[in-house]
Amino acid sequence: MVEEIKDKAMGFYSRLKQELGYLVEKHDLFKEHITITAKTLTPKEAIGEPERMDFPLLKGKEVMIEARFLDKKGQAYTSMPGDYQGTIEDIIKLSLSNDFERACLISSLNAVMRHLGSIEKTIHCRNSDPERCATMLPHYIQKRFGKPKIAFIGFQPAMINSLSGSFELKVIDLDEDNINKEKYGVIINGPDKTDEIVSWADIIIATGSTCVNATIEKFIKDKPVIFYGVSIAGIAKICGYERYCPCAY
Repeated sequence: MVEEIKDKAMGFYSRLKQELGYLVEKHDLFKEHITITAKTLTPKEAIGEPERMDFPLLKGKEVMIEARFLDKKGQAYTSMPGDYQGTIEDIIKLSLSNDFERACLISSLNAVMRHLGSIEKTIHCRNSDPERCATMLPHYIQKRFGKPKIAFIGFQPAMINSLSGSFELKVIDLDEDNINKEKYGVIINGPDKTDEIVSWADIIIATGSTCVNATIEKFIKDKPVIFYGVSIAGIAKICGYERYCPCAY
């Protein structure tokens, strides 16, 4: 079963490589010999100074990779910090065997698609923006789905706090420091509860970083899925996924 899931994931990433290759060939970007530099942003560079301090970025649990392509930037979360510099062709040739390489591909895809004008909002929101984003989320959900039971994937404290007072909410996170603890009135569950909670829920709200850690296809099922964040920007456009990220830049 593990190998089957792994094979499906690699098929998903092969599609992303093909899409990036198609875009750069169509627009003659290979000939530009443009270098994409992926660097790890500091927490302050990535998110500024938000009103609450328990975001994974601020705790050092995740880092932000930023790819710069011509006049545009694309970002992606990853659990593996590092720096990378290479051409688009080099990016496409990455083996994608770990979170860092997948983040390089995805942030680069976001930067290229942003440059071409096919997507927007590829830069993480900052300072008070996460709170503003979270405040708007309950209305967005209620307008779309009424009062659904929500499986929330990832620890996004402002969103969890905003949703917990209005909806039945169960949260799944990978961070062992959060698992089995109550946060904002909700018990945080570990990944072993994924199937149970997804089955219980009416809708899924999932972090876009699932596209980096190769778990995204666990949530693409027969239920509505809303992805949040900058990582998923290009993939949402390519695959037709719903994305909520109103305050990104």
